[in-house]
Amino acid sequence: MHEKPSDLDPARAGTVIVGMSGGVDSAVAALRLLERGYAVQGLFMSNWDEDDAYCTAAADYQDARRVCEILRIALHRANFAADYRHRVFSHFLRVYAAGGTPNPDVLCNREIKFGVCLEHMRRLGAAWVATGHYARIEHGAFASRLLKAADPAKDQSYFLHAVDASALPRMLFPIGDLEKTEVRRRAHAAGLPVHDKPDSTGICFIGERPFAEFLGRYIAPSPGPIETEDGRVLGEHRGLPFYTLGQRAGLRLGGRAGARAAPWYVAAKDTARNALTVVQSQDHPLLLCDAFEVIEVNWLVPPAGATSLACAVKTRHRQADLPCRLHLRADGRVDVSLLTAARAVTPGQYAVFYDGDVCLGGGTIVSRPARAQIPAEPAIAYNSAFSTEES
Repeated sequence: MHEKPSDLDPARAGTVIVGMSGGVDSAVAALRLLERGYAVQGLFMSNWDEDDAYCTAAADYQDARRVCEILRIALHRANFAADYRHRVFSHFLRVYAAGGTPNPDVLCNREIKFGVCLEHMRRLGAAWVATGHYARIEHGAFASRLLKAADPAKDQSYFLHAVDASALPRMLFPIGDLEKTEVRRRAHAAGLPVHDKPDSTGICFIGERPFAEFLGRYIAPSPGPIETEDGRVLGEHRGLPFYTLGQRAGLRLGGRAGARAAPWYVAAKDTARNALTVVQSQDHPLLLCDAFEVIEVNWLVPPAGATSLACAVKTRHRQADLPCRLHLRADGRVDVSLLTAARAVTPGQYAVFYDGDVCLGGGTIVSRPARAQIPAEPAIAYNSAFSTEES
């Protein structure tokens, strides 16, 4: 079996290529690897090919170049924009057009950063690949496991759950044990010019640009009624893809006769009638869900034959772990039953399963039935239901 990198014996590690984004996190990831004695190189990837006021790729590359010069490491550059449009952006548009709400950052990690980019790094001679993600990797004798970051406010394991399990043994997350303030402190102490650079926000290829305006360039408006739960028409929406469950902003409803002076929230999207249902409470029963179905599940820690499992789930990033019970179907789908109802569980988003800090895997939410049909047999806890031994 191939060897795992070791902080105690860096001479055995081979070359580590760090994905350099031009931000402080990847800069400190490279710095920490150098401090541990690894042979480090950097790679800056371009995933979006539009040059406009919202695209920061040129400035980010210059920041990455300056960091690599200070650290005295080589910096490679690669353009994966064509792969990104084919593997990530096209899927993003399909899900939105069908009324779902996708998360392209998850697909970007699977298809690009730890997909085509990982293969590119290997061709450059990398034995290991590293990024500035806030997550941890535990390399054991028989398997490697993805863990939550030490800083729960910055944990990004949710976005990494779809990475192919075969890539885990070659992945490193050097800042996963640090808090953000400590990352910035170390960057400042090392004289790295990005120590106070603001964090990037928003969807990876959209950045700070107005989302509805951007989406409107690719999906045509399809107006329909905005209704209350009893069918009273309040207004007109511009198209179901432009709204998501739980959304408050952008409805342009204002006060309505016979309604309370309270905000409106998107509670349901009826694609058959092209109708948007809204309610006036963020905890309205229509927004709450205690069961849903998940497809295309990627297991990082494979189940060992059990069909009913007890663990926890997140249905969005930064959400607290929700205790749940899983029923694994023969066709690979998973029925999830929550012990306590969650708000705005959204088709197209991802459900990610955890046992404590261990990310077990996850998949795409496709439906919210009134109640999942979970068999009555006892649920088996993670430790006895999942295998971490080499087959």
